[in-house]
Amino acid sequence: MSGNIVLCGFMGSGKTTVGQVLAQKSGRRFFDLDQYIEQRQGKTISQIFADEGEQTFRRLETEAARELSSQKDLVIATGGGAVLREENVDILRQNGVIVLLDASLDTLERRLDGVSDRPLLQRDDRQEFLRALYAKRMPLYRTVAQLCVDADHDPDTVSEQILQKAELFFGENT
Repeated sequence: MSGNIVLCGFMGSGKTTVGQVLAQKSGRRFFDLDQYIEQRQGKTISQIFADEGEQTFRRLETEAARELSSQKDLVIATGGGAVLREENVDILRQNGVIVLLDASLDTLERRLDGVSDRPLLQRDDRQEFLRALYAKRMPLYRTVAQLCVDADHDPDTVSEQILQKAELFFGENT
């Protein structure tokens, strides 16, 4: 152990759920980047966006990525937009491997059906928006990820896939 495992992927891909299972299986500590920011700022991501704007949130996100990446033996679940910034990717790769939880659009639609706590999905054209965002973001996730796992499975199976691939990655890159 020592390298961090950084999870990226579309909303509903299981970053937080898989991250918690993965941390337990690997003996690493788990951090959700958005929750980390909320705790440090004493307000929700939605409040930060409303009060201070997206630019401030993105700055806080980069600061949080830098703080967590300076540590070892972590599993870090990123927010959907975190790895869309090159600076964050560079920071997260310094002491870790970025793993894409690659879930199919069908799986994501099923997992997100009825979910009401996602600000991006609070809209009338939810289905169309979800599909358009998926088409836009997935190629970007695939570009920044160093490893990719099929996230259409249960958290235990996905975690095992990640551990196997991460061990190989860290073995080859030490």
